[in-house]
Amino acid sequence: MNFKNRSKQEKIRAIVIASIIVVLILLGSLADVLFPGTTFSAIISNSIGKFFNIVRFLQNHYVTILESITILVFVWILNQMFLFLVNLLTRKGHRGETVGKLMSSVIRYTSFIIAAFLILSAWGVDTPTLLAGAGIIGLALSFGAQSLIEDILAGLFIIFERQFVVGDIVEINGTRGIVREIGIRTTKIVDLNGDVLIINNSDIRGIINTSVELSVAISDISVEYEADLKQVEEIIKKHLPEIKEQIPEIVEGPFYAGVDQLADSSVVIRVTAKCEEINRNKVRRALNRALKLVFDQEKINIPFPQLVIHEAKGSKKDE
Repeated sequence: MNFKNRSKQEKIRAIVIASIIVVLILLGSLADVLFPGTTFSAIISNSIGKFFNIVRFLQNHYVTILESITILVFVWILNQMFLFLVNLLTRKGHRGETVGKLMSSVIRYTSFIIAAFLILSAWGVDTPTLLAGAGIIGLALSFGAQSLIEDILAGLFIIFERQFVVGDIVEINGTRGIVREIGIRTTKIVDLNGDVLIINNSDIRGIINTSVELSVAISDISVEYEADLKQVEEIIKKHLPEIKEQIPEIVEGPFYAGVDQLADSSVVIRVTAKCEEINRNKVRRALNRALKLVFDQEKINIPFPQLVIHEAKGSKKDE
C-alpha cells in the first residue's frame, strides 16, 4: 500500500513539474505574440524569456544546433563501425568475446568523450583550456581514485592472463555462476537463480574457475548387502555404453568407480562421468535416472533405510 501511494505521489509530482515547465516555455516563447507591445510582455521577455524562449533560441542558434546534431550522427556512425569491426574480429571463442566486450566499452566511452568535446567546441567553449583544466582536475582526482585504477588494472590482468572468460562457470566469494560480462571496472556473474552479482575487478580474490577442465558428475546408488556384488558390478559395466548413448552431454565415460561406502543399510556404488561444468548437474540427474532404470530392469533391489531396535529385557522386579 505504501509503495502504491509513493508511486502515485511521484507521478503527480512529475506531472506538476512537467506542467510548470510547459507553461514557462509557452510564456517565454509566446509572450510577444500573446501580449504584443505591453509592459508585461517586456517583463516576461527579460526574465522568463531569457531561459525558456525556445523560438528565439532556435532562431539564434539553429546553425550550431544543426552542427551539434551532425557531430552526434557522425560520432554515432563511427562508433557503430568500430563496434562492428570488433564484433567481426572477436566473435569466435569465449576469450574473443571477452576482449570484444572490453574493447566495445572502451570505444563507447571514448566516442562519448569525443562527441562531448566537439559539441562544446561548436558552442564556442575553449576546449584546449577545458582539456588543461580537466587534466589538472584529473590529476587531483587520481589521488582519490585509486580503487578505480585498481579495478581497471585488475580487469586488464584478468583478460590478458585469461584467469576466466565470458561463459566460464566460476565461484567468487561464495557465489557460483556464469560469467556474463567482464567490464573495465566490474565483472557480472549470473547464478543458478538468475541473480546477477556485480563485483569490482579489484575485489576478486581466490576465484575458482570450474570450466578450465572437464567436471566430474557423480552418481551414488545403493544395493542391499544380500545382493551379489560381483554380479551387480558386471551388470552396471554392461549397461555403461548404453547409458553413454542416452546422455549426449557426457564427454568421457561413464565409468564404474567402485564401492564408495559400506553404509548402515546398504552398499553404496559410485558411477562417474566427465562433462562440461555447465552440464554437471544435468548429467548427474540423468545418471541417477539411468541407473535406477537398469536396476529395475535387472531386478536389483535398492534397500530402504533400516533401523535395528534392541528391546531390553524387563527386570525381575518389573515382572
